[in-house]
Amino acid sequence: MKMTTKKIATLLPALATLLSALPLCAAVTVQCPGDTNGDAQWTGAEVQPANTQCLHLAAGDGFATMADGHLQYLFSFKDVTGVPPQQVMSAGALAAELPGPTIKMKEGSHVYLNLTNVGMMMRPDLFDPHTVHFHGFPNAAPIFDGEPMASISINMGSTLTYYYRAPEPGTYMYHCHVEATEHMQMGMLGNLYVTPLQDDLPDGTLLGSHTHHPDPDANGPLPGDRYVYNDGDGSTRYDVEFPIQIIGFDSNFHDQHIGVQPLPFAGMKDNYPMLNGRGYPDTVNSASLPAPVIDGEPGVVSQKVSAKVAARVGQKVLLRISSLATVDFYTMTVLGIPMKVVGKDARILRSSSGQNLAYSTGSVTLGGGESCDVILDTAGVSPGTYFLYATDLNHLSNGPEDFGGLMTEIELTL
Repeated sequence: MKMTTKKIATLLPALATLLSALPLCAAVTVQCPGDTNGDAQWTGAEVQPANTQCLHLAAGDGFATMADGHLQYLFSFKDVTGVPPQQVMSAGALAAELPGPTIKMKEGSHVYLNLTNVGMMMRPDLFDPHTVHFHGFPNAAPIFDGEPMASISINMGSTLTYYYRAPEPGTYMYHCHVEATEHMQMGMLGNLYVTPLQDDLPDGTLLGSHTHHPDPDANGPLPGDRYVYNDGDGSTRYDVEFPIQIIGFDSNFHDQHIGVQPLPFAGMKDNYPMLNGRGYPDTVNSASLPAPVIDGEPGVVSQKVSAKVAARVGQKVLLRISSLATVDFYTMTVLGIPMKVVGKDARILRSSSGQNLAYSTGSVTLGGGESCDVILDTAGVSPGTYFLYATDLNHLSNGPEDFGGLMTEIELTL
């Protein structure tokens, strides 16, 4: 690499000064009701409106370390919620996270998502705009969809505030939709899910045309009961949840990108399949992975989302599995624990007449843009370590190394 992170760091103050002098059409301007200092959160005397959520993401580039030690260049998002507007450009520079920050919403809430394009520090020749596209998510207006031919995109140095009224509950996903194949392959994606109103309703409360009934396998809703959907009968109750996102990197594509070479779209082949941006055994590290080392210097911590599943025997474990892989279909299985699919693509599995279509299975197969809600019932299961993994052996590798890739551990304790 021609420019080290230390050299880049010396340029950040000058970049921030330059951007602050740009016309008003290019500026970090955050919108968040009740927030007076533009950091997208409420502190001190600031009042948070009821049922309102704000967040601020930066879109840029960065690095991640694959499970075999290979340093990988990437594009993605970083959570800069709480950062003052004048510091966002420097805080987001070369700080992309893999995957992007997990976004969790409650059904019916008002959500303000601010996206700032901080540019590509390692590719200063690029001036790519960026967007946030909530895949499968009914938007408040087309302008907030993130698909650039139907809405708008954000140029470098600018900020756009997306507004959403969180719709039906379920497991969604988000990604940049500008030059989607390239930007998604480079890592501009993340977990997204919406929790249902039923989480807050007592037994017997009417919910639309349904009544919220006790969970059929318990004595009735208890404080803290959680559900995947507004099922009306408690059939989607769970105890603990884990978002698991499947992605894949083609290391040659990424290496050619930072090498400023023609990108091999036609020959794209993922050789680093990952869960939440990690290959096994990194998937079972419950902490953030160490910061990648770039040109002998530590960079920014970029892999913060663990894929380890931990629960107590007897609990129902919800796996919110989604795929934003741009190349392959993936089949995931769990040996020794019953799997029940209760939702697909952010919709409860029910017929038009209300018949429960949830089914038990030994595996689930997902292509890019698909999600499913899988409940693992651990009642009667012995404590120990179980595995969630891909059934295709070629997906169980980290680049040239075997025994990695799409695999993580499920730890059951008493």
